[in-house]
Amino acid sequence: MLKTLNKKSDPTIFIIFGGTGDLTKRKIMPALYNLFLAGYLPVNFAIIGTSSSKMTDEKYSNELLDAVNEFSRNGKTKKEDWTKFASHIGFQDADITDPNAFKPFGKLIEKYKKEWKETPSIIYYCAVAPHFFCTIAENITKAKLENDLDTTRIIIEKPFGTDLGSAQELNKKLLSIFDEKQIYRIDHYLGKEVVQNIMAFRFANSIMEPLWNRNHVEHVQISVTEQIGIGSRGKYFEGAGILRDMIQNHLLQLLCIIAMEPPTNFNADEVRDRKVDVLKAMRKIETGKIESMSARGQYSSGWIEGKEVLGYREEENVDPDSNTETYAAMKLHIDNWRWQGVPFYLRTGKRLFKSASIITIQFKEIPHNIFVSEESGAPKQNRLVISIQPDMAIRFQLQSKVPGLEMNLNTVDVVFDYAGNTKSDSPEAYETLLLDAITGDQTLFMRADQVEVAWKLIMPILNYWEKNKAQNFPNYSADSWGPENAEALIAKDGYHWFNLPDKNKKE
Repeated sequence: MLKTLNKKSDPTIFIIFGGTGDLTKRKIMPALYNLFLAGYLPVNFAIIGTSSSKMTDEKYSNELLDAVNEFSRNGKTKKEDWTKFASHIGFQDADITDPNAFKPFGKLIEKYKKEWKETPSIIYYCAVAPHFFCTIAENITKAKLENDLDTTRIIIEKPFGTDLGSAQELNKKLLSIFDEKQIYRIDHYLGKEVVQNIMAFRFANSIMEPLWNRNHVEHVQISVTEQIGIGSRGKYFEGAGILRDMIQNHLLQLLCIIAMEPPTNFNADEVRDRKVDVLKAMRKIETGKIESMSARGQYSSGWIEGKEVLGYREEENVDPDSNTETYAAMKLHIDNWRWQGVPFYLRTGKRLFKSASIITIQFKEIPHNIFVSEESGAPKQNRLVISIQPDMAIRFQLQSKVPGLEMNLNTVDVVFDYAGNTKSDSPEAYETLLLDAITGDQTLFMRADQVEVAWKLIMPILNYWEKNKAQNFPNYSADSWGPENAEALIAKDGYHWFNLPDKNKKE
């Protein structure tokens, strides 16, 4: 049963470049369909898929139906619902390198304007390889397609450049055609439900602010670990590596949300200003200290859940002597009043023991301990653990007395578990982000200066690793927690990496 629209949005035309690609089928179209079911799409909307292939609207719709049935969180579609949704879908073949091939889109836009008797928002979605972003933007201009400051938007996927120079060039080109308020740089991590809840958790609860600083926080860990390898992405990954692929965007954005100052309001630019402030306050990574502030690794062959897997250098389209890192860890400092002296540890890698995304905030020891016992020892430090995946939960780890006649303490979890506390499924990240693009809300999208400052931060490590080949690759086996030097990175400060309990392992 379709719900009524409960968020105002204008008539909208989606033009999806790469309309037959994997991203469209796995993420974009299931997200749009779920928004339609929930009543969040406007009454008047159109989805125009495009690629170099030639096909009828019906054939395209049937291909998308198969994809939605496979990848939608709502499971298989109901015939009545899909028929209504499919009536808004069309296909237009186009060579995106040819400006003349864009002219039919202009005719379609004019057709819907007359039919709806309203001026629609136009969303150009670049679900294509990054080197086509500027080509599409240029051809939109050459074909004189709709480009109104208030109603036209362009969505681009990461990576936003491959280094600082290319990111600056990409931004310069896009900003010569579109205004910053029209550009939506999508990072799906920022659309995840738990990530969004971090801001609510921090800024809507008065008990958090007094604790959220260097006086009470000992250190912060941000981990995104993956069991999977690179799969069929060998060609891409060889040119990227995990520092570019994960830390420059996902992990640094998570760090910004944890470390940012309270915004004065929830306006998009106000929130993004506070995130940029964090990146600008990051201590510069000096070339002579890179070995002591970072660690890299590359996986060898091994066994994952009973199946033998290849080492990175044996993967398809990978150089047998590759110097590309599949694991990266780093230690960062934020030089400001709130966080001075608090280390932030980031790690991410492929073919690790468990797939999990967690943020751990470890609080300092109590100033005077009166609870030491032979059985339980000193009380453990409090932790706040924010689990993004595989489970979605926020848990406080506190100390409590064990029932009995003696004063023995044990760690207990005070948990907000999404699975047990919400009546409906959480929306997928792409649903959240696409709805924000429809309504013109850029809060969860990266701004040009955010992208460039993030690149500037990691460039010393990136340059050093590319110039200085690792002598011990591969240096960790599949199904491990990564290379020994990553353990040493945090252990020398007296800490260890925090991992989720086995009960949270995704089956």
